Amino acid sequence: MKPRRFKITAKARKTLYLVTATGVAGLALQAANPTLVPFSNDSYIVSAASAFTEKITSGFQGIVRSSRAVYTISFNIVDYKYSLRGLPLESEEYLRALSEVHKSSAKRILKLCEANKGFYVKAGQFVAALRQVPNEYSSILSSLQDQAVPCEFKAIKRVLINNLGQDLSEIFLAFNEQPIAAASIAQVHHAVLKDHREVAVKVQYPGLENQMKFDVRTMAILSNCVAWLFPEYRFNWIVSEFEKTISLELDFVQEGKNSERTAKNFKKNKMVKVPHVFWELTTRQVLTMQFCNGHKVDDLESMKESGINPTKVAKALVEVFAEMIFVHGFVHGDPHPGNVLVSPNGPNGFCLVLLDHGIYKELDEEFRLDYCQLWISLILLDSHKIQELGERFGVGKYSRYFPVIFTGRTIDSKSALGIGMSKEEKKKLKQEVAYLRMEDFSSFMETLSPNFLTILRADGLVKSIIRKLGASQRLRLLVYAKYAAYGLLTDLNSESGYTVQYVFFRFKKMTNYIQLRLILEVLELHSRMEDLGHFLVNKWKIFWLNLWSFLNRNSFTFGQIN
Repeated sequence: MKPRRFKITAKARKTLYLVTATGVAGLALQAANPTLVPFSNDSYIVSAASAFTEKITSGFQGIVRSSRAVYTISFNIVDYKYSLRGLPLESEEYLRALSEVHKSSAKRILKLCEANKGFYVKAGQFVAALRQVPNEYSSILSSLQDQAVPCEFKAIKRVLINNLGQDLSEIFLAFNEQPIAAASIAQVHHAVLKDHREVAVKVQYPGLENQMKFDVRTMAILSNCVAWLFPEYRFNWIVSEFEKTISLELDFVQEGKNSERTAKNFKKNKMVKVPHVFWELTTRQVLTMQFCNGHKVDDLESMKESGINPTKVAKALVEVFAEMIFVHGFVHGDPHPGNVLVSPNGPNGFCLVLLDHGIYKELDEEFRLDYCQLWISLILLDSHKIQELGERFGVGKYSRYFPVIFTGRTIDSKSALGIGMSKEEKKKLKQEVAYLRMEDFSSFMETLSPNFLTILRADGLVKSIIRKLGASQRLRLLVYAKYAAYGLLTDLNSESGYTVQYVFFRFKKMTNYIQLRLILEVLELHSRMEDLGHFLVNKWKIFWLNLWSFLNRNSFTFGQIN
């Protein structure tokens, strides 16, 4: 039976628009909250008047943007309520209807993000990168990744002069007014300094901080409304994490510090390049960096032209992020293809250039070590250890889904690493998940450490990139396991002592590390042998197909000879 679909009449649509616009007006004006201050001179009056005008303008825009948001979310709430009403929760009809309403709701949110731009696009990208949201949302909202309309240069120039205190001609020998890249909160211009050094200048769009107050407050209120109407749908954790993330990303000084720290972490790794920061030309709204050539990490055509092996690029990318997570505990939170370039200059014919260091997460040491232990347990499928770590992470019974989330296997799987689940395992998992409700998902995400959100987002983006590069997921799993083992060893090396107890402890830890590395080497050798087997089988098939084609083409000639 075809799932019923919710429709709204034109008259009701107009009424809903009017109600949402009126209801959000008070919210927007409250967020602007312009205040009068005493004036001491004419320039101060002009500056204050300009700031007041900007707040009024932001307030009006906030009303329009927030009205769109309230309307969209209200429409989606009614759609969910109507489309799923009366359907048995475990029925096929309910699941089909749920998938359809997910799709239609995601499309409305996509239109909202495209109309409001700015932080809504950023929020859409944030949600799309979360592997915990329904597939319909992540697939539809993923199109926002490349949607960014550059700001006109007149406004960008004002930001540059206000922040750098000089006219551009006094600082730069040349400045390209056309941006070489544009994102939801900033755009990047290529320029040449007076000493002929090439730089990339990242400029924040004007008025973003006021806009952020409106947008985040609107998102928070809407998430509370959704939770009130649907107690099992609680998304406050997304809004809270997004607000923290975006606040950090608006501070380009902090981004410069993150960049330098990352460069220091990888100073011995010639496969990684982090652009140098020019601090004398950097403020909260302007970031000036060394200009680096390269193409996006998922640009297969450019790799082919440069003779670069995509699988090697995939392995290097996984190793970089594995080192960040398991060893440094300082993780780049937004590694989408535009933020990782492949440069033809490097020890193996290429290197990775890491850009956009605004979103980082510093993992506390206890979490980092527990996460290393978790990955080793996931590779070895040590269900007891996984359960124990789940308790320490605060997720309790939901820890049994860690293997599915990270490795694609169930906790009692018999499948080989990287192969995925068997039909029987998929069937069993489907039956088990059928008993889970949105309440379970909300509870899981609310109790999960914020560290996990950054790691899951980064890992999801890395996983997507290596899939495009044609590398197997087994490669990712083995690299992560190796660096998890190494991450535990770095903790061992950080300790010191000469007591008999310490020496014995160190020996035991080192022995465990060696045993684990031997297991991983065997798994990697098995993986390579399988890859070689697939390669030889494919070559053999190609040989016989070519031979068969040759014989068919020349069969008439052979007949004549006979």
